[in-house]
This record gives sequence, structure tokens and C-alpha cells, in this order.
Amino acid sequence: MYRSAQALGLWSVLRQVFLHGLITILAILVAFSLPQAANYILNAWWPRVQNDANLLLATEIGFASVLALVFNVVKLVWDNRRRVETAKLASLVHARDAGAGWLSRWRERLLVRQLPAGRDASVLTLTGYDTFVAEESPLRPVIEKGYEIRVMLINPVGNELRRRADSLPPEITAHTLHTEIEATVAYLAGLRRLGKKVKLKFYEEEPFWKVIVLGDHVWVQHFHSGFELRQQPEYVFALQHHEPRRGLFVPFYMYFLNRWNDPRHPDYDFDTNELIYRDGAGKETRRALLGIPGDVPTADSTESQAHLPQPVAPAQAALLRRTKRASA
Repeated sequence: MYRSAQALGLWSVLRQVFLHGLITILAILVAFSLPQAANYILNAWWPRVQNDANLLLATEIGFASVLALVFNVVKLVWDNRRRVETAKLASLVHARDAGAGWLSRWRERLLVRQLPAGRDASVLTLTGYDTFVAEESPLRPVIEKGYEIRVMLINPVGNELRRRADSLPPEITAHTLHTEIEATVAYLAGLRRLGKKVKLKFYEEEPFWKVIVLGDHVWVQHFHSGFELRQQPEYVFALQHHEPRRGLFVPFYMYFLNRWNDPRHPDYDFDTNELIYRDGAGKETRRALLGIPGDVPTADSTESQAHLPQPVAPAQAALLRRTKRASA
């Protein structure tokens, strides 16, 4: 986190130096051009205008238009200044609406490229497919560079998953979410084989926020009932190192930590495909095999999976296949 602040601070200083230099050059050019401009207006332009009524009218209209444009720009700058101050107080550094164009996506990828390689990543989401498996995920390369990765997904055998599936469009079923979770677990298992320290937990309450913490930035989306997550706006908040109490980075980070440390949420054992339940002191109390209940996909649900690309390392998928073997 310290290296991140150092890199962003250096970039901010360089940008300020460049802007100040550019403004200084423009001011010098305007100052040196004023005598020539005044001489042209008084000695060349005005003698022609005062004897030509049409040219005088055109000049007055043009001057009034320029003044109206300048005053509107000043008003916009003043209004945006208040909005910028509000965004700065909330430490909002990026926001992207659903269906945003290429420019918004380019800005987000530029922000991601500026992030230094962090040691850890924390992810609280529904199935994790759009974050870990989807090829278009902008955060996956950054997460892969981390050493310790903490992930929380919704319990695939819990009632909340089915309630969430029932609230979504009919082409998205519980089997769709099961398949996405399977692909995510397979991806995380692949990271473990690469030497990453991966921890996975499952929560059983209704999903409310998607939270991804990377260094001193947090990505946030709201789980709105009846809408896919990709249809929701996305917000990025940054930690204000000089005033950590300001902004929404700390509240959302604490939101993740409170759920991560809640003993009601079981750990997942990648080797045995079991859920590990612990008491308040962290002592293991019991284990339960994680298995998808009889959820055989129908023809409609099979068609709904056609848009999903092949999961990473499909032979290592840890939920559906291993459960079927255990029950065979």
C-alpha cells in the first residue's frame, strides 16, 4: 500500500508540473499577442466596421455569442467544481454506468494499469465468474499478480442462491449460477497450484454489495433484485492516506472484513471439497461435503449456458464433477 501511494504521488506531481508548465506557456503567448491584437482591432478592424452596418451587426452578434459561451463555461466550471469537491470528499476516483461506451472502459483499464502489483486481493461477490473467469475482466490480471487472495462466494447449496436466481431473468437459473461457481473454484484451484495463497469462503445471506479490494482501491457494485450485476453501475474509491477517515474506502473494506471474520461463513477445503465450520474462537467444529443438490439442467437452462466461455482448467472443477463421483 505504501508503494502504491508513492507511485500515485509521483504521477500526481508530474501531472501538476506538466499542467502548470502548459498554463504558463499559454499565458505568455496571450500576453505577447495582446499588443498586436489591440493594434489590429483599433487600426484595421474598427475603421471597416464603423462604416458598414451589416459588418457592425455581425460583430456585435459574434461578440455577444462569445460572451454567452464564456459565461456558460464559467457556470459549468463552478458547478463541476462543487461536484469534484464532493467526489474528492467521498474519495470517488472512477464511476462507470452499465452499458458505458469504450471511453469509460478505457479509463477504467488505464486506472487498473496504474495500480502497482499488490500483495493481496480481497473479493466479495456472487459467483466470481465475471471477476475471475471471464476473459474481458479488467481486474483479473491484477488479482493474478497478488500472493494472498481472499474470496467470498455465495453458498451454492444455500437458499439465498435460489432466491437470487428466481429474481433474475428466466434465462438465468440456479444451474447457471452453479456452473459459474464451479468455474470460479476451478480457476482459484489453478492459482493455488501456481503457489498463490488462496482462501475461499461461502456466505449464506442475501448478497448486497460486490466488493473488490486491490491495494488502496476498492471496486463496488450493488446487487439489485431483478437485475444482473453487469447491469449495475460500478464505483471505485481510493484510500486517502493523509485523511483515512474521509471517503468510502475504509467503510467498504471494513464491510468485507466483517463478513470475512464472521465464523458463520465456512472455509472451503480445495483438497477434500468440504466446508469447514468453526466456532467464535476459530476452532474447527465440523465438516460437510459441498455438493450441488439434484439440479439437472433442462434444455432451456442448457441453452442459457451457451454464452459462457470454457472455464479455466475444466478438469479441475471442484464442485459438480467431484460431487457426482462421490455419489456414484
